[in-house]
Amino acid sequence: MRFKVLLSCVLVTFLANGYTDESDLAITGAESNNPELTAFINESSLPSIESTNYSVVKNKHESLIIGLALGGGAAKGFAHIGVIKALEENGIKAQIVTGTSAGSMVGSLYAYGYTPAQLQAISYQLDELNLADFTISKNGVIKGEKLQHFIDARVKNTPLQKLKLKYTAVATDLDSGQSIGFNTGDTGIAVRASCSIPNVFTPVLMNGHRYVDGGLSAPVPVTYARKAGATFVIAVDITAKPEQGRSGFLSNFDQTINILSIKLLNDQLKQADIVIKPDITQLSSFGFDKKKEAIDLGYKATMSQMPLIKQKLKEFQEAQTN
Repeated sequence: MRFKVLLSCVLVTFLANGYTDESDLAITGAESNNPELTAFINESSLPSIESTNYSVVKNKHESLIIGLALGGGAAKGFAHIGVIKALEENGIKAQIVTGTSAGSMVGSLYAYGYTPAQLQAISYQLDELNLADFTISKNGVIKGEKLQHFIDARVKNTPLQKLKLKYTAVATDLDSGQSIGFNTGDTGIAVRASCSIPNVFTPVLMNGHRYVDGGLSAPVPVTYARKAGATFVIAVDITAKPEQGRSGFLSNFDQTINILSIKLLNDQLKQADIVIKPDITQLSSFGFDKKKEAIDLGYKATMSQMPLIKQKLKEFQEAQTN
């Protein structure tokens, strides 16, 4: 609750100051001193949505490589842990993980090797005030360095390319609007960039580019899982609108972000084999006190689709042997 009040106040203050033209968006950002985080793939190198529908077109004799694409949604992202728990209980283990925003945080920890039980324990350690390093600047109101250090500490400074699972964190180039997937270099910086909501977090400046929240360009990064080699993609969408009738600054802000990303979201989801949508309508993107509820909702949604998931996996494997 303290975090909600603080965040609401700073958002109102900065939005009221008029972020209405390009000069306000000319953000200096947080300079990265890690030269390794330079390799990335961008949307222009990915298969076009028009020419390839991966949920329909399959090449014979493809190996089954399961990709897990975790979408953004701030505090609702704890639902990803429940999804992972349900999948693993049923013997379904992703070999490739991609994450946007909150999904990048959970995805990086999962790719490092944490079990669902360990992920849940880590989530209970998260205190939004401890992770939010507030600053007074037109560049944003949260620096994001604490988030970066939190991730780096949990993965023991393991770079992206050395995580146990093949992993991509998705961010957005603020100047070009280009979707960018980081797959080498400092894990904490990549996650920080993926989570950097514009005008809330200061952008992450690397190699002359300013990176912000990946949800602006790839709300659920299915195409990145395909690009990394996944032949069967399970997407997790936690962008459902807030409960009908709810109002207030934070609820309206949450819904505005969702509306802006609808087309991008649909373009990504149509390329997935399975889409899991936890019923998080009663949760807010800023409700960090609802971690257990979010995890349980992710678990429940996945278990409800488990027959379909297993059926599609079986059909995929049978198609490759015929």
